[in-house]
Amino acid sequence: MISSCAKVGYLVEQGTGQVKLLATAKDNEKILNDVRFSKKHKEKIKKIQVYKSYFYKYWNKKETSIYSKTTMLHDPAVTYLVISSDFNKVEAREECFPIMGCFPYLGFFKKSSATSYANDLKTKGIVTYTRPVYAYSTLGYFTDTILSSFFYFDDFELAELIFHELFHTVFFVKDEVELNENLANYFGKQMAIEYFKDDIRLKERIKEESLLSKAMSKELVDLARKLDKGLRSKKFKNIDEAKPFVDSFLSDKIKPKLRSVCHEFNVADEKCYYLNRKWNQASLAAFMTYENKVDELLVLRNRISGDLKDFFHYIEKEFNEFKSAKEKKSFSKWLFGKNRSNNEKAHTLN
Repeated sequence: MISSCAKVGYLVEQGTGQVKLLATAKDNEKILNDVRFSKKHKEKIKKIQVYKSYFYKYWNKKETSIYSKTTMLHDPAVTYLVISSDFNKVEAREECFPIMGCFPYLGFFKKSSATSYANDLKTKGIVTYTRPVYAYSTLGYFTDTILSSFFYFDDFELAELIFHELFHTVFFVKDEVELNENLANYFGKQMAIEYFKDDIRLKERIKEESLLSKAMSKELVDLARKLDKGLRSKKFKNIDEAKPFVDSFLSDKIKPKLRSVCHEFNVADEKCYYLNRKWNQASLAAFMTYENKVDELLVLRNRISGDLKDFFHYIEKEFNEFKSAKEKKSFSKWLFGKNRSNNEKAHTLN
């Protein structure tokens, strides 16, 4: 009962925050014709409109009213996510809500609320990680607006961001946040690369950054799994018992490996984002949410002939079959399952 009351309070606060975002939004055309808004912000809005049109034409989908308005925020971030993990594993704890399903995090419009929630979990011996969020999708429950937090990204990052968020509007699997985010990451990145394919200098930068990101993802996912295995096998009774083991793993395993990968790509320690990020069970679990399926996704992509659109249509086809089969297992297990017939490796889409 206490848990239910807390969730109601949380939903009320989040609903109020969402309504405020919508209530303070202004039509894009009004902002573009208003001299009080900067030229820089107007250019960003125009680019987002172009990216949006490109996205829906690319997938041959009807444009929605998403991003037809803009909300100017008073904070650099729009929300703050709190990801938590039990001390004896690397696994995001889920919070579930009626209709909307389960999520491996909670988002807060107020930073103070996020801090308060994280502190409450810490008193219970739960490991937490809080990070700012600059964009998110309400998955059609509301008409999302452009947020001024988008304007901090350069052209490629902005296109990737918009393609990522819009992907959630054309494909989303309930209760499978990890799969949804991995797919949105992949398709958002690939669409952005395709969009900017004629910009040679940008193409080179993206290639270098992609190689670094891929190398880091591989190492971090592998290390997170090893830490998870070690924690589970040790059977620590509380967070104080687990902390020395985690600290040692971070200093002896994770930090040296991250430093090594950064140096391999000629990135100095002070400029290495991965090296300077705070790592613990919760932040590693958060990373896994967005990157855990990367390898499986790439293996699947290599098995499917055709272009990016063909790959998407294949996933749609599999999802429809999954729903028809009424399988109890997750769609992720269905999609990446090892029980595929051998002839699927040579599968060609028409």
